[in-house]
Amino acid sequence: MKFTIQRDQLMESIQDVMKAISSRTTIPILTGMKVEATEHGVKLTGSDSDISIESFIPKEEDGIVYVENIQPGSIVLQAKYFPDIVRKLPQQTVELEVDDHLNVGIRSGSAEFNLNGQDAEEYPHLPQLQTEQSFEVPIDLLKDLIRQTVFAVSTSETRPILTGVNIMVENSELYFVATDSHRLASRKIPMQEQLQNLSFNNIVVPGKSLTELNKILDDSQETIEISVTENQILFRTQHLYFLSRLLDGNYPETSRLIPDQSKTIMHIDTKELLQSIDRAALLAKENRNSVVKLTTKTDNHIEITSNSPEVGKVVEEVEAESLEGEELKISFSAKYMMDALKVIDTEKVNIQFTGAMRPFLIRPIDNDQILQLILPVRTY
Repeated sequence: MKFTIQRDQLMESIQDVMKAISSRTTIPILTGMKVEATEHGVKLTGSDSDISIESFIPKEEDGIVYVENIQPGSIVLQAKYFPDIVRKLPQQTVELEVDDHLNVGIRSGSAEFNLNGQDAEEYPHLPQLQTEQSFEVPIDLLKDLIRQTVFAVSTSETRPILTGVNIMVENSELYFVATDSHRLASRKIPMQEQLQNLSFNNIVVPGKSLTELNKILDDSQETIEISVTENQILFRTQHLYFLSRLLDGNYPETSRLIPDQSKTIMHIDTKELLQSIDRAALLAKENRNSVVKLTTKTDNHIEITSNSPEVGKVVEEVEAESLEGEELKISFSAKYMMDALKVIDTEKVNIQFTGAMRPFLIRPIDNDQILQLILPVRTY
């Protein structure tokens, strides 16, 4: 195998596939990265058996030549050394050559490295998904769906199913829902044309997979194809193939958690509330969740307070746009509240409370596609 490639292109692909390579895998060859050259270009593959990522560098695209002098073949390189070598090479082009004894020569300018490769035949084959269940969404929209939900997955392994995001398709709408049982984040988007014959509800993708996918995808208007089988989900763009296993088990029925009536409704500026809670949290670091308290006052004011006996207290008044319904005193985790407000991109939010001990809802004003739910904290 032999080819000459543009270093920047190669580095970009290496960084993408490295997100799937783990040094702690039980299959030794998976600590390596598979490099495959064909007449069309060069493909890199990384996998830890939970996530597999393939990145393709075309021979040429839009008149720009990325790879030349290709002699087809494949090899597995040590992922521990290969990325650092490429990053530090002196020239813009890299020549990679493999001999019959799996010795790999990497040359750039006056620098030359020789690495021991491994036989690519021993590298597990990625499954090619055959499925009817597939649809396309714009990449920037998918990134929003992930960003607005994935932070709420559980980090504890006691209920593994909650460490994932539940993806559902029903009534031509695509839903993403995540909960760690103390809070819930959901986002839906209408997708009339593509989802007509599709419907599934128990697809749970590990939060870790979606976080890594989000890092790799560029903010573009292009679409990404999503295909689902019983135990895997595939995200595919023109040059990227991202495969993740799904979590086993049944995701809890989250729609029951959402209160259908409210006793106190508040419209308030998102940023002002976020900054005020951020300040109050400064003195609440002692307890794990940084609990702050919200109290409604007359004439549309609310009071945000935090009190730590050893440290001190903070009190701040914030004016709401409007405040209707019963008086309220409620305590909640500042971190959860800040996480929820950060992913809402509108200037104003609508918060609906159903009493001091009931979950409350945060939504953007005039937009029912995003929903954040938080359970209050008992402080007495």
